[in-house]
Amino acid sequence: MIDNEIRCQVAIIGAGPAGLTLAHMLHLQGIDTVVVERQSETHVRARIRAGVVEQTTVDLLTEIGLADRLHREALVHDGFYIRFDRTTHHLDFHRHLGRHAFVYGQTELVADLIDARRETARPLYFDADDVTVDGIDSDRPTVEFTHDGSRTRITADFVAGCDGFHGICRQVVDRTAIRVMDRSYPFAWLGILARTTPVTDEGMYCAHPDGLSVHSMRGPELTRQYLQVPADTDLADWSDERIWTELRRRSAADDHPELETGEIIERSLAPLRSVVTDPMQQGSLFLLGDAAHIVPPTGAKGLNLAVSDACVLSHALGVWYAVSDRSALDAYSATALPRIWQAQAFSWNLTTTLHRLGDGEFDWQLRRARLQRWTSSADEERALGEVYLGLPFPTSWQPEVVPA
Repeated sequence: MIDNEIRCQVAIIGAGPAGLTLAHMLHLQGIDTVVVERQSETHVRARIRAGVVEQTTVDLLTEIGLADRLHREALVHDGFYIRFDRTTHHLDFHRHLGRHAFVYGQTELVADLIDARRETARPLYFDADDVTVDGIDSDRPTVEFTHDGSRTRITADFVAGCDGFHGICRQVVDRTAIRVMDRSYPFAWLGILARTTPVTDEGMYCAHPDGLSVHSMRGPELTRQYLQVPADTDLADWSDERIWTELRRRSAADDHPELETGEIIERSLAPLRSVVTDPMQQGSLFLLGDAAHIVPPTGAKGLNLAVSDACVLSHALGVWYAVSDRSALDAYSATALPRIWQAQAFSWNLTTTLHRLGDGEFDWQLRRARLQRWTSSADEERALGEVYLGLPFPTSWQPEVVPA
């Protein structure tokens, strides 16, 4: 039984970076949206995700008025460090491109986005149970969900699926009409959040013959660090002492002090995989962010691609509601996918160079040769920096067209 009926122009499923950024851009265009999220607000605000935000993403957030706190609190980086053969190298992308990367946890960004949504007074439902999507091949798709014991039906013009790889939106797409291209890696990242001083003033990748370690920061006394481990690793087998011993061994250098250890306040295990869905749409349903693609964490591209997708869809919806032209909506996937594949290629390049892929000396020497090119060639450094700091988004967030 339906207790409540809502009519809106765009129903957005998922209150992560893609969904909330899209909602804000559409609000600025006067397009009516409802955002539905199955998790609680407390859970969404606490989710720990990547913390590197591209200059391109920051420029967009600044333009739409969502970057005030980011500019006050983010750590501004010129590039990152790479350590191998016990020697530390700095890749300074800023000197080539005049741009930066910003360390600002996704948790903080999502909090800003939720607060901005609240200020618009537009609907945002957390704790939405039993979410269903129907009618995506029609011009009146529906979203139903239960909230506080009442069943609500949203009738919309379009549905934006921003609910992640395991969300409902991927499940309703006709799998015979799309291609899902994927690649799994035989290793995972064992991650920790620790109360320690960062080892360097910017993030660092340590390429070691026995596997990668990553050292990033969340502030002056808080670090996020990772170890490459086998895909079937059991976290219970890794004590704090074992984690620190291996992090110290893989990050050992002749030109820096030994890695500081401290209290580990969180640990996680994340498999590495690459996924691209093509097309990212069917009828009135459009997939964004992790619902459409997954990238390994090596290149820190997931959050940034989610915002890029939202930018493309915001532009296309703006065209539709301004002049009733659906061509940009029909081209959503074709417009978004080239930048997604560039990010996939960048992440693949970093992943295969920095991780141990095989047991032989030949494998390590190939990786080492590539690392030497990165750290000795200005052209190689610039090429990495172009993608790391953020390629241009495929479109602006709003169209130039105006209603007749």
